[in-house]
Amino acid sequence: MDKPSNIHATAIVVGKTGLLFLGPSGWGKSMLAFTCINEAQRMGIFSSLVADDQALVSEVDGAVIATCPASIAGLLELRGTGLVRVPYIVNATMHYAILPGSPSGEKRLPPDGERTTIAGSIELPVIRLLANTPLPLAILMAKAPDIGQ
Repeated sequence: MDKPSNIHATAIVVGKTGLLFLGPSGWGKSMLAFTCINEAQRMGIFSSLVADDQALVSEVDGAVIATCPASIAGLLELRGTGLVRVPYIVNATMHYAILPGSPSGEKRLPPDGERTTIAGSIELPVIRLLANTPLPLAILMAKAPDIGQ
């Protein structure tokens, strides 16, 4: 195992599925992740924060593992509201990279089978999501029915 890469991302788990939200500052990674966690809980599906803002990512036996730096464990920033404490787990396997979608223009329909490089040679399949989606978990589950299993 190589030394973990510290990346700007928010990592959560829904059921046994790890979701890694990546994108520019201000895109809404934390709010989307928080909303997904709460949607899952309302549906009776286990969900938890792994890390917000910074995630230590490594590849272990072919799995992409996200770990939370100890200094921010259990903290999530909701822009305009501030930091909130939420239940968290220290690390989890990540299965999908959640990236910003394009509301219009040429990239409105992202390519099937899209993948992105997280750090070094670590890759994940991509699901695109708009920032202000009111029910982001429903959209993610429609695209990838294994989420929440």
